Amino acid sequence: MDISRGLSRRSVLAGATAGVLAPVVVGASSAPPSATAAGLTRRVTIYAEQLPGGLYGYGLEPGQATIPGPLLEIYEGDTLEIELVNNTDQRLSIHPHGVNYETSSDGAPLNASFNKPRETRTYIWRTRTQYQTNGGFWMPGSAGYWHYHDHAMGTDHGTGGLAKGLYGGLIVRKRGDLLPLRQYTVVFNEMMINHKMAPDTPIFEARLGERVEWICIGHGNLPHTFHLHAHRWADTRTGMLASATDNAQVIDNKNLDPGSSFGFQVIAGDGVGPGVWMYHCHVQQHSDGGMSGIFLVRNADGSLPAGAQDALDRFKGHVHTPTTTTDDHSVHSMHMSHG
Repeated sequence: MDISRGLSRRSVLAGATAGVLAPVVVGASSAPPSATAAGLTRRVTIYAEQLPGGLYGYGLEPGQATIPGPLLEIYEGDTLEIELVNNTDQRLSIHPHGVNYETSSDGAPLNASFNKPRETRTYIWRTRTQYQTNGGFWMPGSAGYWHYHDHAMGTDHGTGGLAKGLYGGLIVRKRGDLLPLRQYTVVFNEMMINHKMAPDTPIFEARLGERVEWICIGHGNLPHTFHLHAHRWADTRTGMLASATDNAQVIDNKNLDPGSSFGFQVIAGDGVGPGVWMYHCHVQQHSDGGMSGIFLVRNADGSLPAGAQDALDRFKGHVHTPTTTTDDHSVHSMHMSHG
């Protein structure tokens, strides 16, 4: 199984100034950060390219576009400058959620903010820490699990780009946030997960005891929920509790509607052990129709736990039958039930 997308945070943060948490672009070979009045600035080049099957994606190098695109990450107070290279014959852009930008970096045709075919354009996204207003009230900063996507292909709202794979995850952290060992982006878009349907959906991997971060994003026209078997998280900004007395709700299923996003961290197999655990949409018609995938928790030494290969084989043989009513007996024709 491919675990190449689980990146070590130690390698990502290598070279940071002592005592300072540097901004991060996961997996990027971007320019080093430079100090500005607002904080640090990270510059990165992203390439928009056509993929087989009429799809499109963003990538950090020419010929390396993926669906979803690269996970981008910075800290509150810092700036991300994105040089978007449009290597396609389509009008497109890159539009963020959760950060600050001027109209020129909106990514929307309304503001004439887009790349013409074969054009290169720079978009600037800024972040801020929480701040106090008159009367003693506080306004939130930018920290959160966000996302970015095209806003110009097909229509003035980027409907064509979203339908064809132009999207990715964006994390803005507070300095001092706990960093994971592995990160996975999960996008529910219509009846697909990362533009795939089971049994071709991603199999995400970790070893027992590793800290894993999930970034969940919704697109398209359908409402979804995200459910992860045997693992749970707090319904907070980070998915973690702030203290022993934090009584935030603990969940294992959360709404994931179009345009929404959230994230959380779990300890792989904590309290349940290694194994083959499902993640899926809990709208039953959607899970029946192929919106399910696998979180494979290996033994601590990397070996497969007992029974895992059989479970993986069953998943690969999984028959998905879309249902139209809640009492449709076709759900019982599946080789494996969804919990």
